[in-house]
Amino acid sequence: MIKKTIGIIGGMGPLATADLFSKLIRSTSAATDADHIHIIVDNDPSIPDRTGFILGGGASPVESIARSARLLQNAGADVLVMPCNAAHCFIDQIRERVDIPILNMVELTAEYLKSRGVTRAVLLAVDGTVRAGVYAGECEKLGIQLMLPDPALQREVMDVIYKGIKAGQTQYNITSLQQGIDSFVEKGAESVILGCTELPLAAEQYGLKGNFTDPTLILARAAVEYAGYPVK
Repeated sequence: MIKKTIGIIGGMGPLATADLFSKLIRSTSAATDADHIHIIVDNDPSIPDRTGFILGGGASPVESIARSARLLQNAGADVLVMPCNAAHCFIDQIRERVDIPILNMVELTAEYLKSRGVTRAVLLAVDGTVRAGVYAGECEKLGIQLMLPDPALQREVMDVIYKGIKAGQTQYNITSLQQGIDSFVEKGAESVILGCTELPLAAEQYGLKGNFTDPTLILARAAVEYAGYPVK
């Protein structure tokens, strides 16, 4: 199989971009440096906030994301990945603007849950991703019931993302968020989707506990396989 180059449309945000890059490396079965994938990263933090636009209060990120996608394509990428769940609201528009595939993290995550027999899952994500319903649509197709936080818990999710990870806070009080996660387990949730690419970082850095599904890792493993490399 011909080996492919992966392009990362990054900057949404920078730590999430670094997390995907790391997971691509760690998901590749390689004995030497030369066994790893050629990866090109465009880390552009000036891309307008996706949630701000979805909620009607900001500039469209589509052209900025498309510009990054074309830059990566012109640099030699064969396939693109976006470490931002909310950006997948615009994936069809971005695909129209490039000539190479873009892997769909949301679709891959729903398929992963289905393959493991999950029928009820909680979505933790930014307001824009929740409002746009991208996970709801993919889960519904596969018969997975998607559970959503109430407004108070949703605020906790937003805060840990924007006031915690995106703000560079090394410590954060996750007591209320953890209690909310635990309550969903009591209601029969089989998995908790970390549906913002900052949330896997929050789980690790702040010590969140749960039966988490990490879309960033799912995307990384799918990208490694698509690029023609062995998955670890």
